[in-house]
This record gives sequence, C-alpha cells and structure tokens, in this order.
Amino acid sequence: MQDKVWLTHYPQEVQPTYEYPKQHLAQFLIDSAERHPEKDALFFLGKKLTYKQLLDATYRLANSLQDLGVKKGDRVAIMLPNCPQAVIAYYGALLTGAIVVQTNPLYTERELKHQLNDSGSTLLITLDILSKRVNKVLHKTEVKQTIFTSIKDYLPFPKNMLYPLTLKKDGLSTKVDYSTTQHSFKRRLAESPNTPVLVEVDPEKDLALLQYTGGTTGVSKGVMLTHYNLIANTHQTKAWSYQTEEGKERYLAALPFFHVFGMTVLMNLAMLQAGMIILLPKFDAETTLKMIDKMKPTIFPGAPTMYIALLHHPDIQKYDLSSINICISGAAPLPGEVQEKFEAITGGKLTEGYGLTETSPVTHANNIWKKRKLGSIGIPFPDTEAKIIQSETGEDLDIGEVGELVIRGPQVMKGYWNAEEETSRTLKDGWLYTGDMAQVDEEGYFYIMDRKKDIIIAGGFNIYPREIEEVLFEHPSIMDAVVAGIPDEYRGETVKAFLVLKTGAKVDEVEIDRFCRERLAAYKVPRSYEVREELPKTLIGKTLRRKVVEEELAKYKKA
Repeated sequence: MQDKVWLTHYPQEVQPTYEYPKQHLAQFLIDSAERHPEKDALFFLGKKLTYKQLLDATYRLANSLQDLGVKKGDRVAIMLPNCPQAVIAYYGALLTGAIVVQTNPLYTERELKHQLNDSGSTLLITLDILSKRVNKVLHKTEVKQTIFTSIKDYLPFPKNMLYPLTLKKDGLSTKVDYSTTQHSFKRRLAESPNTPVLVEVDPEKDLALLQYTGGTTGVSKGVMLTHYNLIANTHQTKAWSYQTEEGKERYLAALPFFHVFGMTVLMNLAMLQAGMIILLPKFDAETTLKMIDKMKPTIFPGAPTMYIALLHHPDIQKYDLSSINICISGAAPLPGEVQEKFEAITGGKLTEGYGLTETSPVTHANNIWKKRKLGSIGIPFPDTEAKIIQSETGEDLDIGEVGELVIRGPQVMKGYWNAEEETSRTLKDGWLYTGDMAQVDEEGYFYIMDRKKDIIIAGGFNIYPREIEEVLFEHPSIMDAVVAGIPDEYRGETVKAFLVLKTGAKVDEVEIDRFCRERLAAYKVPRSYEVREELPKTLIGKTLRRKVVEEELAKYKKA
C-alpha cells in the first residue's frame, strides 16, 4: 500500500496532507467565542448558552479549579452525562493545564475506583445524584476535592422546579453534605472571577486526555492523548466534512462526550466550527426524534444501534428528519440496510467510519458525498497511513489478504498510562497495531473482518463473526444480532448467533438456518440460535461480545 491508492478517491476539496495548529486544545472555544460571542453554543432541554456565556463559565471554573489547587499535569476526572456542565468542566480543566479523565456516570463502584486510582485523579466533577455512590469510593482513592453539580442548574423554568419532584418519584436524592472538600459547582462559579486562564502547554508532548478504553476486550487501559492528537483529528474530521459551514451547523449530541467519538466529532468539532450543540443526556429513540423535528440538527454522529432504534420506532413517519445532512456512524459495524433506509428517510448522508480510542478516534471513513462502498470502513483520513500485515512477522500482505490493520498518523496516541509493556506491544516504529483483522481492496477501501480476539476457529477454519452478522441483519425479522464462538468438543469452537427480533416478528430456527445457508459457506453457518430481548451493550451502543461469550462459557462449565 506504499502508493496510497486511496488518495485517488479523495474529493478535490480534501487535501492528502494539512498543517495542524500546534496550540492549546481549549483554543477552539476561545477563538469561536471571540468570533461569534452571541451565537448559541449549547441547547439543553430548552435552555440556551451563547459562546460568550459558555466561555465566561469556563473561565470561572478554571479559576475555581486553580483555587482548589489544580496544577498543570494534575488529573481531573469528569463524571457527567451530556449537559452544559460537561462542556464547561472539560474546557475549564484543560485551561488549567490539567489532564481530563472522562468517566462514565454508569460505572459501578469497582469500575470507578479502578479508573480514579489508575489515573491518579485528585479532583472529581460529578452529579449530586451520584454522591452516594461516589462517596463510597473516594476514601480509597487520591481524590482530595469533589465538585457536585445538578442537572437542574441549567434547566429553564419551570423544568428546574419540577426536576427535584421527578427525582423523588424515582427514589433519587440530590442531597450533598457540602464541606471544605465537597463543593457546589453553581456556587463555585458564582464566587470565582472570569479572568482569562490559559496555562501554556507543549501540544505535541503534553497530555490533554487520559481516555480509558471500553474494556470490551479486557482490562480498561488509560490512553494518553496529547493536545495535538485531538486537534489533528478534529481538523481531519472537519476537512472530511468539507461542505459544513462555520457558525451554521447544529450538532445533535446523542453520543456521550465521555466517549472519545462524541468528544471529537461532536464537542471539539462543534467548538472549532462555532456550531450549536443540542445536548441529549441519554439516547432515547422518541426523545431523539422529537428533538430532530423541533431543533433541526444538521449533523448527527451516532452508533448503528441509534439509527436502528430510530428506524424501528413505530411513529418515525410523524417526524420531520429532513434537516439532517451528515451522519457519521462509528463504534460498531453499520449494516448496509440501515444505511440505505436512514438515508431514504432523512435525505441526508449516513456514512461508516472507523476509529479507536488510541487514535483520537477517527482514522478511516467513507466519503460523505463521493464514492462509498457498503460494508467498508472507507479510506484513511488525510495524513493517515494504513496497511494490512501478518501479525507475527510484520510482513505486509497483498490486496484481499486478511491480516492485522496497523495505522500511523498525527492522531495516534502517545501510549498507555503506566503500561510500558502494553505500549511497546501496541506501538512499533510509530505504527499502532489495532488488533483488528481487516483486508483492503484494489481501490484502497478497507474492510474490518473482526477483532483478532473474536475470530472463531472451527474445524480449522477462520470464521469472522461480522460477516455472519451482516447476513443476519438482512433478515426481515431480525433487529439486532451478535455472533460468538462457543466451545465444541468436535470442532474446538462452533458458531452461535444471538438474536433480537423486531417487534411482533416470529421466526423459527429452521427458517433462519435456511436463510444463512443460502448466503454463507456451510462452515460459517451458525450451529445454534438464541433469541433474546436485548443484547449486552456499552453505553455508546457497542455490543459486548465478550460478555455473551463469558455467559456461554459459564453454562458450558456447569454442564
């Protein structure tokens, strides 16, 4: 792939290489607030914040953090859903030179303790309704200060008055015992000056983020991303979506900002472009449809499960989705049928991309307005090199051969936090070894077959679950599917499919088996099927294949 054949498929508006600004990541917000002070930056359940107001709050938080002892290089953990405070906390911490540690609000005490301890976080910003869970863990960590905020702080009247009543009905409490170590977000902002803060950083060396991997393939690791990594990837994404206009786009934020996909293609990109972010604290199909109809977003990055949920909503035809121009799908494979149907309903473009936490995250995408290939993750971003190798020998493989995908580019991480051995296994001569098995065609379009760890070896054959899942998604009765390898005394492993059916659908195993046999080689056809109400997923919508396999192994051991 030395000739980078994919460059022939770049639109004329996209250059193969760019100069990315070597600056502080928070400069995105500062510059947009300077150019568009009165433009709406955030919309949250009826409440709007302009860029001027957002920057003011961010400076106040940065001053407050410094007053609490936060210095350059300290780790500040943020455990918030999508809300104005999440954006303020992110850029406020960055302004002080601190390293942001994004934390999932759904984490259990065990997961939270691991992440806070591994990162060495000294300050945590989170929700008041999480105080009970948080306080059970803090004394076992290095966290010295906690700032609690409430969703109602940025709700318009009368929602802010009704919010506590809703929580009471759900059995949740906003009670926090404020002290010299536990603070009110709202009060700290009110009492802090809005004096500009921008601690100097070396963008190529200093970390902006410790982003923990999802743990879908094992222990969660802290990925070290520099200011430059994130700036480069945000600019690469902007270049790829070249028809967007500064100050005019509306970004629907259903992806959580604590996931690197939402952080880059929503929060950072919107700040760079002076767009308005329409914040959704959590994804719900009906709420999302209503929000699209009401607020007319133009850009809607998401995970395939989001688009699938919208397409299967019984009242989708009642809503006007025609404002949507661009949807970038990531985090999991996008079924071709879903892409075609969603584009037909919205009139916009839904294109599949690919990335990893280790790459800030985007490395590949299909063209949005030019040539695309269904089932492909597309072609490498500007300044991004990719090739397929034989994992053990490092030898480059030919077109069409399946091997490990390796990537090199300005968005590739510095390494794993406190894990030199893991870093040396994953980063070699500047190349990131992704652990994903892939192939490339003669035009330079890449295809993910599966994760190296997910390959099923049955009767000596290598079987790629994604290929089988693509076939199952074509079945008119199947809404969701995951395929896994389970122990088999004769074949070593055998293929089992776990299915979620569409509402009201009925199908038997014989009919699905016939459907698969018409489309797959005999050795790839699942030997058994299990229908479930739902499949285990991460919050962003990535199916936890590992969890399904663990459940099956537990059954096998009992038997």
